[in-house]
Amino acid sequence: MEGTKVNWLPILFFVVASILPVLRANIAEYDEVWRRRAAEAYNRTLQAYEPDPLKVVMHFNENVHRHIKESGGVDMMMLNSTRRRLGKKYRGPCKVTNPIDACWRCDPNWHLNRFKLADCSLGFGRKATGGKGGRIYVVTDPSDDDILTPKPGTLRHAVIQEEPLWITFKRSMVITLAQELIMTSDKTIDGRGVKVQIAHGAGITVQYVRNIIIHNIKIHNIVEKKGGIIRDSTTHSGLRTQSDGDGISIFGAQDIWIDHVSMTRCDDGLIDAIQGSTAITISNGHFTDHDHAMLFGANDKYPGDEKMQITVAFNHFGKRMVQRMPRCRYGFFHVVNNDYTHWKMYAIGGSSHPTIISQGNRYIADHPYAKQVTKRECPESEWRHWTWVTDGDIFLNGAYFRASGDQDWHHKHPEKSDGIKPGPATLVAQMTQFAGRLDCKKKYAC
Repeated sequence: MEGTKVNWLPILFFVVASILPVLRANIAEYDEVWRRRAAEAYNRTLQAYEPDPLKVVMHFNENVHRHIKESGGVDMMMLNSTRRRLGKKYRGPCKVTNPIDACWRCDPNWHLNRFKLADCSLGFGRKATGGKGGRIYVVTDPSDDDILTPKPGTLRHAVIQEEPLWITFKRSMVITLAQELIMTSDKTIDGRGVKVQIAHGAGITVQYVRNIIIHNIKIHNIVEKKGGIIRDSTTHSGLRTQSDGDGISIFGAQDIWIDHVSMTRCDDGLIDAIQGSTAITISNGHFTDHDHAMLFGANDKYPGDEKMQITVAFNHFGKRMVQRMPRCRYGFFHVVNNDYTHWKMYAIGGSSHPTIISQGNRYIADHPYAKQVTKRECPESEWRHWTWVTDGDIFLNGAYFRASGDQDWHHKHPEKSDGIKPGPATLVAQMTQFAGRLDCKKKYAC
């Protein structure tokens, strides 16, 4: 006998409605549109969740080792490296130092096949394709004068369209957002070929949507905005409360890839991912001059973040950084092959038993009273059972990582892990050499 079919959508509406007080998220008035979006996003989080995150970790590490082998091995990569000199541009021939960049960067015809980028992500956000297959929308106007009826040719007009779009820019521009920029699903913001800055205004909001790529832009000096009625799609606008001043705010979203961004000096966080957001990769970023860098999970009373899974890879956390690189709640976080050259308080922190796998990173303590990489916000009797693993990391200038929980996690299931270690931390300076916004020009390799 065929089982009874259950219509889950009304149930999801009820579930989401029951937790709305926790999920206000700058929405002043939860109308039917926002309730539907929240319910659909909750369902997508369940679908995007990887029940065996170790597979994703191993797939990432396999690709790193394959790239090292194709580059001639560790010794050859060390020999061919150019030491990162911040403020001084590399002038030599194109070279790629990690597998994400190897996928596209040295092709001088990248501008003729921008969609190729969508095939290059790794980690939990690897399924993000953004606007691949859609129209290429060229932003021609940096203004943001009309929040309710955005002018065609502006970035705000582009991101509210219902169709998949690959958004590019006609020329270099500084965009000062009058209010938070609320994106719809299936979008790529691609700043290659010009210099695009989001600065001195509101930040980017990725809320209850899926399939977003943000690539090769600089975001800085983001400030709080008082809110008001803001258009969030071609068919809907709604009342928003004051924005927080985050550079990029990811809220209840899935399949997100943020790559080659430079970020600094935002009123709140650089990148926050909260309220059940999952399937996210943050890669090749350069972060400086900031206190609260990345917050993954904002509320100890919201266990929905158990489904959060994020890869943080090939990033450089640089000068005058303070803390939260990232700060995690619940969830599973693969922090791999990053360069931590500065922190004033701690690098990686958390509460509510997150699983944090730190692999192949370089930690350089630059402050005499902040040598510890890690910080837990609860008694040791509680956190000693959390799985916080350090595997193949390098610690310099007295830096140290307080591990906890199961340190033998990748040996207990050899049929899954296959003994694959992370890319060596000795190559981190090379892997992150080109972190941040790239100075790409058409007809030339980036």
